[in-house]
Amino acid sequence: VVLTIIDLDHQLLPDSLTLPLVWIGLLLNIDNTFVSLESAVLGAVFGYLCLWSVFWLFKIVTGKEGMGHGDFKLLAALGAWFGLAALPTIVLLSSVVGAVLGVALIVTGKQDRETPMPFGPFLAGAGLIHLFYPNVLLTWVTGA
Repeated sequence: VVLTIIDLDHQLLPDSLTLPLVWIGLLLNIDNTFVSLESAVLGAVFGYLCLWSVFWLFKIVTGKEGMGHGDFKLLAALGAWFGLAALPTIVLLSSVVGAVLGVALIVTGKQDRETPMPFGPFLAGAGLIHLFYPNVLLTWVTGA
């Protein structure tokens, strides 16, 4: 919640909050609290690299930075807490909701295309959904 408010107000996810979240997630999973330690480490690494790769691809194609580095670290933290297998759900949910809201704001004239929109709140929201409904994507896709 704190990171969401900070990102909405300042478009910043401070290292002083995101990095401890990564370490806490890894430490909690030493005893397999949510996932195995191996999955937590892989989740942190691939979570970071996923958005880092998107950042650089976007920058190479457009010459602009499409997101902040705090987003990489927040997804790394979510990967550390929930493991590698959670990343596709978290990335898909946050991206779809963020895109739909972004398009709606542009269509209604409440935001223009050049105004940056923080991604952290969507990542955090998707992480919360995964915490309480870990199979939400599977359920939604299969109807089971």
